[in-house]
Amino acid sequence: MTPAPENLPRTAGELRAAGYQPRGIKTEIHDNLLAALRAGRNPWPGIVGFDRTVLPQFERALLAGHDVVLLGERGQGKTRLLRTLAGLLDEWTPVIEGSELAEHPLEPITPVSRRRAAELGDDLPVAWLHRDDRYTEKLATPDTSVGDLIGDVDPVKVAEGRSLGDPETIHFGLVPRAHRGIVAINELPDLAERIQVALLNVMEERDIQIRGYTLRLPLDVLLVATANPEDYTNRGRIITPLKDRFGAEIRTHYPLTVAAEVDVVRQEADLVAEVGEPLLEVLARFVRNLRESTVVDQRSGVSARFAVAAAETVAAAALRRAALTGEHPAVARPVDLEAVPAVLRGKIEFEPGEEGRETEHLVHLLRRAVAETARERFGGLNLRPLVEAVADGHLVATGERVPGADVLAALPELPVLHEVAARAGVSATDEPGRIAAAVELALESLYLARQLAKDSDDATTVYGP
Repeated sequence: MTPAPENLPRTAGELRAAGYQPRGIKTEIHDNLLAALRAGRNPWPGIVGFDRTVLPQFERALLAGHDVVLLGERGQGKTRLLRTLAGLLDEWTPVIEGSELAEHPLEPITPVSRRRAAELGDDLPVAWLHRDDRYTEKLATPDTSVGDLIGDVDPVKVAEGRSLGDPETIHFGLVPRAHRGIVAINELPDLAERIQVALLNVMEERDIQIRGYTLRLPLDVLLVATANPEDYTNRGRIITPLKDRFGAEIRTHYPLTVAAEVDVVRQEADLVAEVGEPLLEVLARFVRNLRESTVVDQRSGVSARFAVAAAETVAAAALRRAALTGEHPAVARPVDLEAVPAVLRGKIEFEPGEEGRETEHLVHLLRRAVAETARERFGGLNLRPLVEAVADGHLVATGERVPGADVLAALPELPVLHEVAARAGVSATDEPGRIAAAVELALESLYLARQLAKDSDDATTVYGP
């Protein structure tokens, strides 16, 4: 952990003399968000595709000081967006050293800290908390208890001699420990309804109730949550009083354009081999086709993680092929797309009645994505010379044991191949694997347009007339 700078005040007296004033968490986020917007600084690093839709609504909610619930299907970046909220907090904030909650030295709220502040006065020791430690995240599960979220009586403290009604016998839960910070609850509808009730006072009255007595703790928290629309009817729901206490409910969405989908994959995927822009476009269109398909259960959604996993699978297939052929560097080619349907079939929920046909549907939609990408890349380009070359006996073989140089060697020198490479963002002096990837995409598009034939076995694919 990064240590706090040495020049920061270390006692309540020094803090007061330096002009530090307590500031609520929502006011802090409000001020820092406005400062970022005025400075033209992006307050949401790593968030792609929400610029004109989700982010303006989210910013308005934060500026209004509202607690927020993000509503959307799986894999839309809801949690990722919430985690960026920590960047809107002050880098360092003062807390009472040794306190159970992150209390401000000039505004203690627990009986213990108030007693210490009265006894020590300006000598009350001050510690500094980094912004990352002020963001608390909880995955809502059916077994979550009120004690986990709010707190419970600590039997150890009772055994030490304190009376059962003593507020100091309480072991605080996650929400009070996030005092002066952000509490994010993922999949909020999965919380049992009686557990959701425990949050009502926290959100409205800002106090907590434990085991029959109320602690009037003026908690200062920003509560944010995520939920899937289907959760309202399938696994659970957000109870009406709790929904009413959220100031804003914001709908998220999947990337609206192919370019945004590609940007997400580029940002999130850990690629072990080079995957060119055309193949990333194929995968982006493939995912978008899945989201529009009637055979896929759209209520569960097709996560952006699917596209990321698909890109990583294609890269892994290219790396394996390079190891078998001795090719360097490892560059993905369209032949590597064949690994995607088999490996990722289990990540998609299909409609009832489609059992046994899952791979068939995935292969069809992937081929459609290849055709759409090739049409976009090679539109207006006359590929007839390539068709005639193959018809004249220049059969092209590809596969997991065929290096890119062999793909190119099977064809004569054709000016159209240079244009194909250029349309795919590759120059004539690039590595053979990169040029072969572009040529393969053109060959596959001609096959899908029924201008070439394709014969495949377990290891090799041959394009012919």
